[in-house]
Amino acid sequence: MAAPEDTTARGAADEVDRIVAAWRRETPQLDVEPLEVLSRVARLARHLDRLRRDAFSAHELETWEFDVLSALRRAGAPHELSPGQLVVQTLVTSGTMTNRVDRLAGRGMVERRPDPEDRRGVRVRLTAAGTAVVDAALADLVDAEHRMLGVLAREEQRALATLLRRVAAPFEQEP
Repeated sequence: MAAPEDTTARGAADEVDRIVAAWRRETPQLDVEPLEVLSRVARLARHLDRLRRDAFSAHELETWEFDVLSALRRAGAPHELSPGQLVVQTLVTSGTMTNRVDRLAGRGMVERRPDPEDRRGVRVRLTAAGTAVVDAALADLVDAEHRMLGVLAREEQRALATLLRRVAAPFEQEP
């Protein structure tokens, strides 16, 4: 088991340091070192969720709306995907996606169009209004995320991204 790290060498102790110290005291037989990383990742995810909700709410968007609109925006011109492609990109069920597309269409953010390659199918296309709102929300999100990561130098950000990619890769493999 690794010795407890001296947190003064890297700054003030945080809540995870306190949690890990308590677990080490109460369960010395367990190696709780993974908590040093993964508890921070979990806590950062909660902070990031709040940051994203704030960035999106300034544009009257819910997180799920941004997810759908941004998937369409990233698709490139003509900014359309099939409902099935949206399901894959947003990790929701087809029934959920139908409801989401209905709601976004009702707001004028997307429109349904016939699929030119499958007469039975439809394509979901981003409208000009949807493009404007997703672009503005993305700009605010990126600004907020730059501020969040501002405590790290660019090289540190790249190193962290590389390490997180390695940890996440086994979960991101397509079947």
